[in-house]
Amino acid sequence: MNEINLPQETVMLDKFASDLSLEMLYAGRGIITLTSISVDRPGLRLAGFFSFFDSRRIMLIGLTEHEYMRSFPSEARQEMISKLFSCGEIPCVIFARDLPVLPEFMECARASGTPIFRTGKMTTNIMADLCLYLSRLLAPMTTVHGVLMDVFGAGILLTGQSGVGKSETAMELIKRGHRLVADDSVLIKKIESELVGTAPERIRYFMELRGIGIINVKNMYGSGSVLGEKEVELVMELEHWKQGKEYDRIGGEGGEEEILGVRVPKLTIPVSPGRNLAILIEVAARNHRLKSMGYDAAQELIQRTIGR
Repeated sequence: MNEINLPQETVMLDKFASDLSLEMLYAGRGIITLTSISVDRPGLRLAGFFSFFDSRRIMLIGLTEHEYMRSFPSEARQEMISKLFSCGEIPCVIFARDLPVLPEFMECARASGTPIFRTGKMTTNIMADLCLYLSRLLAPMTTVHGVLMDVFGAGILLTGQSGVGKSETAMELIKRGHRLVADDSVLIKKIESELVGTAPERIRYFMELRGIGIINVKNMYGSGSVLGEKEVELVMELEHWKQGKEYDRIGGEGGEEEILGVRVPKLTIPVSPGRNLAILIEVAARNHRLKSMGYDAAQELIQRTIGR
């Protein structure tokens, strides 16, 4: 069902600068390959301690590092910075507080092709922005075959075999005012303890309807009919009705689906002619909200029955 991708992203410089509101001073190799969610402040490396230096990390130069480098004569500073760049391919370097880039630092960056950026933000603020940006960009990810919808504010992941009616059901939900996040292929990232789903860029907001073809939901129904990303809160597996199979009739036997190590509540919905799946999904979304607030209709009924 799932194909897990290892965290590695290649980002174009313009996009990286735009996402983090950075000024690009030197383009270097032209791209940034990111594999670590950690950010390095190279104070210890500048002092000569390289035992735990990870060159895969973005390097952030704050006032402390900048003033430390300035305290040395040019020749010693050149040697110090050269050692820094000789330990591996650093993705990029960011100068905080609009600090000027020392000539020796720029020379070493040009020799290694390392992109250089600058921001007016304080060091702690840009550090926080980078940690959030990297944790989302490099979060563990898997691809799931299904449809992700926002129904009454709940993220509902519809799964099931091809041809069971996932896209048609999603289309009915869109007509009823709910929003499409992804159709056919859902990218799910684990961000801290939450699962956040979105669509691959190349097929975002497109939907395949058998007998009709490909449609663009956003162009057809407007921007209010789509959503860029949504937390996955409930999995609903649609399956053709199996004669003789016992389906849950009370609601106390809900299962779970494990995605990237996170357990998500799961319902199995039998599909047969005459069943209005869109209404059932709306009811499931509202019921899920009530359960998350502590109310369970099945438990209340059981308590009433026992109390008689």
